[in-house]
Amino acid sequence: MTSTTAYAAHAPKAPLERTTIERRAVGEFDVLIDIKYAGICHSDIHQVREGWGEAIFPMVPGHEIAGVVREAGAGVTKFRAGDRVGVGCMVDSCRTCANCEAGLEQYCTGSGGKVETYNDTGKDGRPTYGGYSRTMVVDENYVVRIPDGLSLDVAAPLLCAGITTYSPLRHWGAGPGKKVAIVGMGGLGHLAVKIADALGAEVTVLSQSLRKREDGLRMGAEHYRATSDPKTFEELDGTFDVVLSTVSAALDYSAYMSLLKTDGALVNVGLPEEPIALDLFSVVTGRKSVAGSNIGGIAETQEMLDFCAGHGIGAEIELIRADEINEAYERVLDSDVRYRFVIDAATI
Repeated sequence: MTSTTAYAAHAPKAPLERTTIERRAVGEFDVLIDIKYAGICHSDIHQVREGWGEAIFPMVPGHEIAGVVREAGAGVTKFRAGDRVGVGCMVDSCRTCANCEAGLEQYCTGSGGKVETYNDTGKDGRPTYGGYSRTMVVDENYVVRIPDGLSLDVAAPLLCAGITTYSPLRHWGAGPGKKVAIVGMGGLGHLAVKIADALGAEVTVLSQSLRKREDGLRMGAEHYRATSDPKTFEELDGTFDVVLSTVSAALDYSAYMSLLKTDGALVNVGLPEEPIALDLFSVVTGRKSVAGSNIGGIAETQEMLDFCAGHGIGAEIELIRADEINEAYERVLDSDVRYRFVIDAATI
């Protein structure tokens, strides 16, 4: 066991404070990572505040992690000291179920399912701690390589926000000839716009207001419409092949279903804390689908990083010190960030 500094919440809704945590010793197939940057995801806030149910405390959040390998175990073949690497939302899975064998570790159906990067219990029976820390030890099979074409600070949010949007856009065929709407222009939404545009789709942003319109068009959207304007839903009726919702608020889902073409899909990656309601007539009248997507597998995450490096895609970030985390949480809740807070781990 080794000690490292971290920022943790010690109780639900408590502010995060600097503390010391224990990391396991480097095993045969582990890599020890010096964390350089960690993104702040809205899901960090949900979990610290128990918005998604009972959580494990003390909690060290963070699953958008970019760093450099300091040490590799004797059996490690994929990485060596000095490699630029990332860790996302999971650090283990059963490895033997059909989904794991298919590269869909995020949907692991084995005993216990996948092991989350934080707010979970590892196979050793110890709680997992995330990226708001100086170091972490991770099995090499759940680590990805960050291409040289990506700066570590703008790459960190790709480990959650990037793969969370890339995976459904690829799965539902966003590309040339397809019309894609992105609901929300935040941490996930701005990357969805960039990725959908790079895939070749015609992109429309659907946001509450036109406040970020200039940014959306700059990032690759061809159209930007305000959902607060009733004419938006009237004029865009039956327009889209895919509507990707990145927001964590409960929407009027029937209204958004009206925006789909026949056989279109409303895909959700945002997770509201409250239940949703849906009029099934809005689904069956056009053979439409309501779907969800959860991050991506390890191989697909690497594919996403390589794609982003090849297309010059990184997150738009505001770099902060660790002692600004609590303020950043409040600003995320107020939608006061363009577009992702990233912690400089050197300040932890």
